[in-house]
Amino acid sequence: METAATYWLTRLLFQRALAVVYIIGFIAVIHQWKPLLGEKGLLPVPQFVKAVNFWDTPSIFHLLPKDSAFMFFGWLGAALALAALVGLSEKFGNGVSMAVWGVLWILYLSYVNVGQTFYAFGWESLLVETGFYAIFLGSAQSTPSVFTIFLLRWLLFRVMFGAGLIKLRGDPCWRDLTCLNYHYETQPMANPGSWYFNLLPAWFNKLSVLGNHIVELAVPFLFFFRQPFAAIGGVITILFHGWLFASGNFAFLGLLTMVLAIPTIPDSWLHHIIPIEPGVLTALSPPLVYTIYAVFALVAALSIFPIVNMLSSKQAMNASFNPLHLVGTYGAFGSITKTRYEVVVEGTLDKTLGPETKWREYEFIGKPGNVKFRPPQIAPYHLRLDWLMWFQPFRAEVTGKGVAVYGYEPWFIHFVEKLLQNDTGTLSLMRKSPFGDTPPQFVRALFYRYRFTTPEEHKQTGAWWYRELEGTYFPAVSLSTPEFRQALENQGWLEN
Repeated sequence: METAATYWLTRLLFQRALAVVYIIGFIAVIHQWKPLLGEKGLLPVPQFVKAVNFWDTPSIFHLLPKDSAFMFFGWLGAALALAALVGLSEKFGNGVSMAVWGVLWILYLSYVNVGQTFYAFGWESLLVETGFYAIFLGSAQSTPSVFTIFLLRWLLFRVMFGAGLIKLRGDPCWRDLTCLNYHYETQPMANPGSWYFNLLPAWFNKLSVLGNHIVELAVPFLFFFRQPFAAIGGVITILFHGWLFASGNFAFLGLLTMVLAIPTIPDSWLHHIIPIEPGVLTALSPPLVYTIYAVFALVAALSIFPIVNMLSSKQAMNASFNPLHLVGTYGAFGSITKTRYEVVVEGTLDKTLGPETKWREYEFIGKPGNVKFRPPQIAPYHLRLDWLMWFQPFRAEVTGKGVAVYGYEPWFIHFVEKLLQNDTGTLSLMRKSPFGDTPPQFVRALFYRYRFTTPEEHKQTGAWWYRELEGTYFPAVSLSTPEFRQALENQGWLEN
């Protein structure tokens, strides 16, 4: 029969694994936050916190919207996560353990709540919610609470089952089992394996989609069964996300989901790979036990919203129902892009524009650009600029007269300005600048259709992608272009 002690090793592995995800998240803060969201970033947080209410977006950065604070708390978060990873936070009892996990939760929540579109991904809220439950797991010297283990399984269920439901209600290709004929080529960010996965035959892709439905719609119910069924469901989930990890870059979504599957696996299974014993365990103190009961009751009440959402024909794919991002609803890839378009940004040193202008392309770290550049392995790290560049073609349409663009994201206009200034922070988010230390005179963006090359084309050319120009996405502008300066001034971003 299962008891709380059945999950001592489970808790240890879960906490260490979650600490790894936190470290990845805070490393991204340290390297990306200032150019994206800092005082001189693409979407400056100081401007954002002036326009929103603290209680709508609770964050310590309402009080400290400074680059120095962004970096200090980023390094603090990384240090605390490292302490959790090596078990230092567990050596001093439940109080210290809860404090460390509590500070990690507050810090990451603070970044997410002011991160705007750069932190509007479902896995950001997922990490916040997961981190909240981790506060109540207790330290290595205590017996873990089965209530907290259940809350983590309930979160995993919502992640998987929500993803399955949104697919059935979304793109028809999920119902006719053809989505994977497109997905590997058109997903947000391909990895080194994506080109090979794209060669899989249509019949195998259909079987894979059918397997996807089983894993996301049937297997999650096993999480609430007795052992060994819960563990079987968890292992299937881990293997499923391992497949996804091999086929594409999905930031830390896959890793975090695999971490969430750990609470389904009992010590008796984990002992085969981690042969350590817990020693004498102390019971959780009554105040902590009652606190866990209160959290359990809170989650039960807040679960009404995601349950109603999952049952609704208008199911939202990723949504938080409160500013603390607790008990949200999750899902991914409700629709599949059938054709891949890419916005390719170029600059020139020429002082005048004409047919002879020599344009040079900016290269991003992860998103497709140079057709001969093999898609890199980025996940579980998250390249936020590259991901948002994937969304830009959704604001455009190829017509008989060229490319029609239905408005530009404010951050994209600011991004063009930063390139014209040869801003070192912005360029640190990219693989390299084509102009070294010299700022370009003009910047523009072209609109291309991309597809993976065939094996024959790859053998002949060495290219992983084939692309065709469809038209202009963003016209050539300089810092003195009147319309461009007006657009910047309208956003309050005009820099001298």
